[in-house]
Parts: sequence; structure tokens; C-alpha cells
Amino acid sequence: MERTSVQYQTYVQILKEELVPAMGCTEPIALAYCAAKAREVLGVLPERCMVEASGNIVKNVKSVIVPNTGGLKGIEAAAAAGVAAGDAGRILEVIAEVTEEQKAQIKEYMEKARIQVKPLETDEILDMIVTVYSGSSYAKVRIANYHTNIVLIEKDGEKLYEVGIMAAEEAQMADRSLLNVRDIYEFARTVDLEDVKELIGRQIQYNSAISKEGLEHDWGANIGSVLLKAYGDDIRVRARAAAAAGSDARMSGCEMPVIINSGSGNQGMTASLPVIEYAKELGSSEEEMYRALVLSNLMTIHQKTGIGRLSAYCGAVSAGCGAGCGIAYLLGGDYKTIAHTLVNALAIVSGIICDGAKPSCAGKIAAAVDAGILGYQMYINGQQFKGGDGIISKGVENTIRNIGRLSKEGMKGTDKEIIQIMTDC
Repeated sequence: MERTSVQYQTYVQILKEELVPAMGCTEPIALAYCAAKAREVLGVLPERCMVEASGNIVKNVKSVIVPNTGGLKGIEAAAAAGVAAGDAGRILEVIAEVTEEQKAQIKEYMEKARIQVKPLETDEILDMIVTVYSGSSYAKVRIANYHTNIVLIEKDGEKLYEVGIMAAEEAQMADRSLLNVRDIYEFARTVDLEDVKELIGRQIQYNSAISKEGLEHDWGANIGSVLLKAYGDDIRVRARAAAAAGSDARMSGCEMPVIINSGSGNQGMTASLPVIEYAKELGSSEEEMYRALVLSNLMTIHQKTGIGRLSAYCGAVSAGCGAGCGIAYLLGGDYKTIAHTLVNALAIVSGIICDGAKPSCAGKIAAAVDAGILGYQMYINGQQFKGGDGIISKGVENTIRNIGRLSKEGMKGTDKEIIQIMTDC
């Protein structure tokens, strides 16, 4: 692919937009960012705070520990952290530099201030409004469609900033419609590594560090450690364990940053850590590992484009299948091998539900990575799932479109029922 082409430059820009650092599960951090921005606009510590959130935000914030809060969990904790200690200028690292004194202030603010949570009637899957009050003054900030997309800032009746949700997305985001499996493969094979080295190098550094933490200490359900203990030290086990261990730590409040993919730390870790483990096992060169990670990341983003940021469809599936493609690349797989790896893997694990961010995400990650690896092993052993087998269609792009349709349209009712079950618990 020519470096000067629009497609090449778009692919580089997509990676720059997606592979960004975040500390803590992305939905509560986005909520903390929204709250920190509202407090910044208000100019003083608010006496009370109202959080309005779409069902999928509720789902993904309800059960996860917010980092740098001393173990606090849920929507109120995320909002309080943003208001009392957040730095809106850090965006998804909004509460990355919280001191011990500030942790106490967050807890005190939760106890003293009135934090009200209301469901938000909206057509957007990812949508939140934080309104903060001091005396007769208020400030309101709305984030919609993706985790850092501020679409409204209002203070005391005056709209300081307002933009249509889709207009904001189109103005800020590179064109994902240019993604396709054949061109992703060609881009990964030919990209000038200087254009992606900083991004991928940071992903390797950050995500490997939190995976190591998850394996060495007691986090969540310790899925990574259980895998190694139960199934041994085979590379296929280590690849699953590495990604699961990162999630073990992240879902349980670990205060280490990760590099996300498609707005999700779990997806960022799942798309990268199994590929890194295989590169180590195979003795791959740094260049080969970087190219495999470019492929895995873009394959994950391509799948997620049709699904959306949040869905009833577990994002670990997209990333685990993407990782399978990156592993196939390291093992010498060509375009045809990678396309079949993806289709086989999607046939196996599509339909795993997303019931919010919590320790069991690590188990789903392990299953998705296993499917990615099996998808490759099937193809090199002369086996494949074919068009007409369930939701699989002939041609990898048609299958990816089917997955987008399944998750975005077909699982709308599932999503509502999941949220209802979770709010009834």
C-alpha cells in the first residue's frame, strides 16, 4: 500500500485514534471525565450532582471498581472521583494522578454531596449527561456516541458548546468504511514502522505490565493464574492467560493504565497480549511482532465498526478473533489464511453476551482467544466453516457484516433484557 495514499494515511490515523491510554474500565472513566469537565465549567466544588446515563453505561459501570478511589464501585463513585479529584485535561487518564489525600476527599464527597442517578431516555447506546450545582448556578456536560465525544457544554442557561452527535463523530474520526481484511493485511505487511512504532511500542509496554501484575497478584477471579495452574505452560495457554490476567487486574480496580482498542481496555489487551506471547515463543523479530499487532488491532477495529462501541455482543470476541489473525500472521499466514482464521473463529464464539464490566470478562477473553487460535488451527489442518453454516456467509466481509447486523440490530432486545436483569439484582 502506497504511503502517500488516502487509505494508508487513514489506517495510520485510525490507529492513532483508537490506541490511546486509559486507566480503569473505560465507561466509568468516561463518566469521571464528564463529571470533571462539568466541575471545571462550574468553577467550584458542586454541592450536588445529577448523572443521567443510558442503559449500556449503567451496565458497564455498575459492577466495576473505579481505580484510585480506595475500592469504590459504581456510578456514584465514578462521578465523585471526577468531581472531587479529576483533571479533565487528562481525558481518559482523568483520575490517573489521584493522591491519597484526594482519595479521602472522593469518599468524603460521596458521603456529603447528593449524587442522583437517573436513566437517560436516548437513542444512543453510549450517552451520559452530568449536571453539577452550586447555589443557583449549574453546569452541564453531555458525552455521546464514543467515550470522549463531548457534544454539549452548558452553564446557567447558556450553551457554551453544542454539536450534533454524528457531526461531531464525522469531524473527529477517520473513515472506518475504508477498512477491509485484504487491505488491512497489505497495510500490516508494508506499513513503514516509523508511522506506528510509538503507538504499538506503548501498547506492548503498558499492556504487558498490567498482565504481569494480574498474574503475580490476587485480582478478581484470577482467571489468568487459574489457566496456567490448570492447563500448564503451553503457548496456547499462555496466550489466553496473558490477556485474561490483564482483565483480572483492570476489572478489579488496578491503577495501571492500558492501551485501549475501540474504546475498551479489555479489547486492547485481548488484541495485543496473545500476539505478544506468540512473538516471544516463536522468537519473532520486533518488526514481525509490530506488523502482527498492527493487523490484530485493525482487524478488531474493523469488526467493531459495524457493532458499535457498546452492545449486547461481547467485545472480547472481536478482539480475540483479531488476535487469532495476528497469531496467524506471525506463523506465516497469508491473506487467505487470515480471512479463514477470522471466519472460523467468529463461527465459534459469536453470541457471547456483554453483561457489563466485571471479573468474568477475563473468562470471556480466554474463550475468545482460544477460538481465535482454533480458527487458525482448523484452517491449516484443512478444515473450515463454510457459507451457509449458521450466520456465516461466503466471503469474510459478508460474515463481518452479518456480525454487525446480529449485534447491532438482532441483539437490541437482548441488551434491554440484560440491563433489566442487572438493575433488578
